[in-house]
Amino acid sequence: MATQRISVRVPDKVARRLKERSRMTGAGESAVVRQALEEFLSKHREEKTAYDLALEAGLIGCAPGAPKDLSTNKRYFKGFGKGK
Repeated sequence: MATQRISVRVPDKVARRLKERSRMTGAGESAVVRQALEEFLSKHREEKTAYDLALEAGLIGCAPGAPKDLSTNKRYFKGFGKGK
């Protein structure tokens, strides 16, 4: 298994908690961090749709005065994407 070293700065309180967890479990600090990171990334693996991303970016509804059905009404698509 290929591995990559990373450095992360953490507050003193977090570092103390990490050392404590390492001693309690008998696992090295690196192993504790790897496990925590895997758990965090697994929980936050949700796939977002293009709509969700655009909404988060503030792109939905950002064209004042535009028709509310601009993205769905086919009459606005006429000639869209064609060169002049």
